[in-house]
Amino acid sequence: MDGGNEHKVSVLFVCLGNICRSPMAEGAFRAAALERGLDCISDSAGTASYHVGSQPDPRAITVASANGIDIAGQSARQIERDDFFRFTHIIALDRANLETLRAKAPRNGNAALAMLMDAVEGRRGEPVADPYYGDLPSFEAAWTTISIGVNAWAERLIRESANIKA
Repeated sequence: MDGGNEHKVSVLFVCLGNICRSPMAEGAFRAAALERGLDCISDSAGTASYHVGSQPDPRAITVASANGIDIAGQSARQIERDDFFRFTHIIALDRANLETLRAKAPRNGNAALAMLMDAVEGRRGEPVADPYYGDLPSFEAAWTTISIGVNAWAERLIRESANIKA
């Protein structure tokens, strides 16, 4: 991540270990933003420190790659206090991680906290199932849900930034 202050929109995707869902969301969102010309940065993190420094799960890499996205160079990290100031949006992949984020958020942090599917009509509050203990089809199903969510967020952030500029 390259800061955040020089961009109007910055998004951090968060799951538990930062090796499955959030790296896929980061990669998918970058592609969705680029496709739409949305000037933003994105990153991912975990609420737990289990996998700090590890690259994404090989199944996540495989599924992302099959969808034209390279996430192999990502490295797992744990969310930090500064993230609540550096990002405009912190998006959790499930309710438990959203609650952890709310508990960790400093009172004066400026990041808006939400869940990935909150931007999808009729799917507010819906989690992205954790594929970690599943097989490749579990990762493919997570990718499908993530893709829907990140595309909806990209559209929403474009509308929000247009309203800010107006």
